[in-house]
Amino acid sequence: MNDKYQPLKISVITAVFNRVQTIGQALSSVQTQTWPHVEHLVIDGASTDGTIDILEAQKNRISVLISEKDSGIYFALNKGLEHATGDVVGLMHSDDFFADNRVLEKVAAAFSDPMVDGVYADLDYVVKENPDKVIRHWHSGTYSRRKLALGWMPPHPTLFLRSSVIKQWGGYDTSFRIAADYDSILRYLGKGNIQLAYIPEVFVKMRVGGESNRSLSRIIRKSWEDYRALRQNGVGGLAALFWKNFSKVGQFFRAARVNSSSAK
Repeated sequence: MNDKYQPLKISVITAVFNRVQTIGQALSSVQTQTWPHVEHLVIDGASTDGTIDILEAQKNRISVLISEKDSGIYFALNKGLEHATGDVVGLMHSDDFFADNRVLEKVAAAFSDPMVDGVYADLDYVVKENPDKVIRHWHSGTYSRRKLALGWMPPHPTLFLRSSVIKQWGGYDTSFRIAADYDSILRYLGKGNIQLAYIPEVFVKMRVGGESNRSLSRIIRKSWEDYRALRQNGVGGLAALFWKNFSKVGQFFRAARVNSSSAK
């Protein structure tokens, strides 16, 4: 019997397509983490803007690099999940970066509790051209199951899950074009009843301009898909959708406080 301690291995998945201006920082953000047991999987959708050149230049620091045409971000993330071998899986979107270099160290510490199935934290939305300026501050707060019916969810980019959760409850449902992340979270929490640990600090900085908010038609589609996810997972309906959107208003006021504190 081998009693040797096996440190927690964290798989970080990055899906990218034509992000030549930001992919470098996303890669560096993972590479400079103090937790050494990290597997970084990068799934590129056959970029044409020079992104692949950056990836190829750093392929010796990337555990898995796949570059081929796909049908969108959720297909790419599922491909990453198929290749991930870590005990825990999280994301690093190509426009995002970790708030500091100890994020994965803190994630690993939280998972030292065997009862914890997932770990999440807070998130800052930042100006694309000036990532030091916060537009929205997403203070997640502690999780309770009743909050799901009020539209609560943890910030998806800050969420890390045991790979066993994903194996049991599946990855991203690609029939959702915008809200597959919300659907998966409702599935894990609503149907899977997994146990989450909250770390009350910012883990991820996200540049504004996500897929779900680029046009009125996409906002409408996002709302419809959110509603479908709520109903499909037996969590709630229109009331939950209303509170999910209404709760974002306070994030802008909290961002103003964050910027004010940073300026002092």
